[in-house]
Amino acid sequence: MSNWTVTPEPVGSPAATALWRAYYTEVSDRWYLLHEGRRTDPAELEREISARSGDELAPPSGRLLVARYGGEPAGSAGVRLLDGDTAELTRVFVYEEMRGKGGAPLLVRAAEAAARDLGARQVVLDTRSDLVEARALYARLGYTETGPHNDDKYAEHWFRKDLPD
Repeated sequence: MSNWTVTPEPVGSPAATALWRAYYTEVSDRWYLLHEGRRTDPAELEREISARSGDELAPPSGRLLVARYGGEPAGSAGVRLLDGDTAELTRVFVYEEMRGKGGAPLLVRAAEAAARDLGARQVVLDTRSDLVEARALYARLGYTETGPHNDDKYAEHWFRKDLPD
């Protein structure tokens, strides 16, 4: 029996809020350390976390999923419909101490199922060059690199995957 469970979660729940904070802190700090040799300014971090509520991941056109390991929140992933056929995968994150235990692939597969339930026939996502673990995960799970589907200033790689019927 697996110690992992993945369930939909309201975007404002305590678990979802803590996971969003941890995710944003990590990806922001990684960017600033790489490009400016410093961590994210705390005031900027608070401003950005507050400004991005995640409401686009709420039903009816989105889903936020929380993975728990042994009953404790350990990771999250979100999907939102971009149009009738396409969902975007976002906020895929697993706490550092829980990595390597199979949670990330489980979250992505659960997000793909949620996207299918929303009516999507394909999933797209974007990521950065420095997030090498994410890029390797997506390639392992059958995502192919494509041209841009958005103009996010931090996006450097775009991926796509068709969902089976």
